[in-house]
Amino acid sequence: MLLHLPNVLTPEQVAETRRLLESVEWIDGKITAGYQSARAKNNQQIPEHHPVARQVGELILQALGQNPLFIAAALPRHVFPPLFNRYSAGHSFGTHVDNAIRQVPGTPMRIRTDLSATLFFAEPQEYDGGELTVEDTYGVQEVKLPAGHMILYPATSLHHVKPVTRGARLCAFFWIQSMVRDDMRRSMLFDLDVGLQRLNRDHPDHPSSVQLTGVYHNLIRQWAEV
Repeated sequence: MLLHLPNVLTPEQVAETRRLLESVEWIDGKITAGYQSARAKNNQQIPEHHPVARQVGELILQALGQNPLFIAAALPRHVFPPLFNRYSAGHSFGTHVDNAIRQVPGTPMRIRTDLSATLFFAEPQEYDGGELTVEDTYGVQEVKLPAGHMILYPATSLHHVKPVTRGARLCAFFWIQSMVRDDMRRSMLFDLDVGLQRLNRDHPDHPSSVQLTGVYHNLIRQWAEV
């Protein structure tokens, strides 16, 4: 499932984030790439331990913790601390698949990367190129979202970032270990959750609501790892 999450950050949060990110020194993005990805990766990143990266990362995690759409779709167990990249003229990232396991820097904690996320900080008209291109079960999807919006997609997907030819593409990227490992099961739970919300909104006293809510939670019991 490939899902667009609008307005994860407010315009004010995006503006403050950009001010902070543009104040730091960027380094070669290959530092966080695996062997295969490093051969295709050409961008810049902020060092993972930089205070600004931690500050903005905390802001993003707090926003996601209050985002019902993210929680319903990801069913998050662990979220990797957000990283930050910049693609300016000539930068790109060739086709690759994300590493299956990521170790949280400075800790013994490892996260299985079930889902990948990209949160955009630059408006689409600020740069040419830079589309995130994801190969999913419905074909090739190109993603270039407004500032403050986020895309969520299976980390098993082949994907790449097209070359930027003008301006700069500025994003956060990170991974989620879900309580439900299987993408198809997560998608079914998400559809059921969204349908229940619509039923409760349109028919708040409908007797099917309680029964279907029971089905949802019993499926969680069957499939979740906690």
